[in-house]
Amino acid sequence: MEAKLPLQQEPTPKKTFELFQFLYKYGTILTIFVLVAIFAAANPSFINGDNVINILRSISIVTIIAIGITISLTVDGFDLSVGSVASLSNAIVISMFVWFSQNTLIAVLSAITAALIVGALNSLMIVKLKIPDMLMTLAMMFIIQGTALTYTKGATVSENMILPDGSFSTGTISPFFAKIGQVPWIILIMAIAVIVVHIFLTYTKHGRYMYVIGGNKEAARLSGIPVNRYKTAAYLLSALFAAIGGIVLASRVMTAEINAGSPYLMDSVAAAFIGFSVLGAGKPNAFGTFVGAVLIGILQNGLVMMSVPYYAMDIVKGTVLAFALGITYYKQKH
Repeated sequence: MEAKLPLQQEPTPKKTFELFQFLYKYGTILTIFVLVAIFAAANPSFINGDNVINILRSISIVTIIAIGITISLTVDGFDLSVGSVASLSNAIVISMFVWFSQNTLIAVLSAITAALIVGALNSLMIVKLKIPDMLMTLAMMFIIQGTALTYTKGATVSENMILPDGSFSTGTISPFFAKIGQVPWIILIMAIAVIVVHIFLTYTKHGRYMYVIGGNKEAARLSGIPVNRYKTAAYLLSALFAAIGGIVLASRVMTAEINAGSPYLMDSVAAAFIGFSVLGAGKPNAFGTFVGAVLIGILQNGLVMMSVPYYAMDIVKGTVLAFALGITYYKQKH
C-alpha cells in the first residue's frame, strides 16, 4: 500500500498592522490634528473661534477652484488653466460693474460665460484633436493670462479708476455682490460646492461614469459610456468652478488685480491631490479635496502666526504636495 503523504497545511496569513495603510487612510487627518496641537501650543489664539473662521474663509476660494480640478481628475484629465480662468472671471465681473454699470446678474453671467468658452476650447482640443490634457491646459493658461491682461490693459480694475481717455469710471459695485465674499456667505458657497460635487460624484450614475472613464477609458467606451461627452463635461465644470472662485475672489477684494487667480493654482492642485488618500479613497473626491485645503490653510495660518517669512511658504506647500503625490502614486503601484 502506498504511504499517505501528510497534507501540507497552508500558512495562516498573519494579521499584521500595516502602518503604511493606516497612514495612507488617516495620515492627512492625523497631520491636521498634530498641526493644530503644535500651533495652539505655540500660540493659544490659534484655536480661537475668530481664527477658525478666518482659516475657513481663507481656504474657500482655494477649495472652490480645487473642486474643479478634482472633477477633471476623475476622467484622468488635469486642468492647469483654472488659475487663469479665475483671473479672467475676476476681471470681467468687476469691469462689468465699474466700466459698464451692469447689474449683478449680468456681471456674474458674463464672467461664467467667458469661463465656459475656455472650458469648451479646452475640451475641443483635448477630446477632438487628442492633445494631452496637461499640455493643452498649460498652453491655455498662458493664452488666458494674456487675454486677461489685454482686456484690463495691465491695470487694476476698481471703482473710480482712471480710464484710458483720462476720465474716471462712474460705475459702482453692487452692495449685494460685495456680500458674497464676506463671512458667512463665502464659507457657505464653499460648503455647497463641496456637498453638491460630493453627491454628484458619489451617488449619481454620471459621477460613477466619470470614475470609470478615469480608471479605464477603453473599458468605459466598450461598455457604452460616451467618453468624449463626459470628458467635455468635466472641463466645462472645471472652468465653471474656476469662474465661481474668481467671482468670489472679486467680491472679497472688490478689485480685479493682474493675474489675481494665478496664486491659487498651486494650492488648488495640492488640495486635490492630497484628497486622493483621505480615508483611503484612492481617487479624486470632493471631501478629500476639502480636507486637503484645510491642511494647507492650517499650515499657512499657523506659520504666519509663528512669524515664518512669507517667501518660505512655498517651500512648505511644495513639500506637502510632493509628500502627497509620493504616497498617492506609491499606493497606486502596490
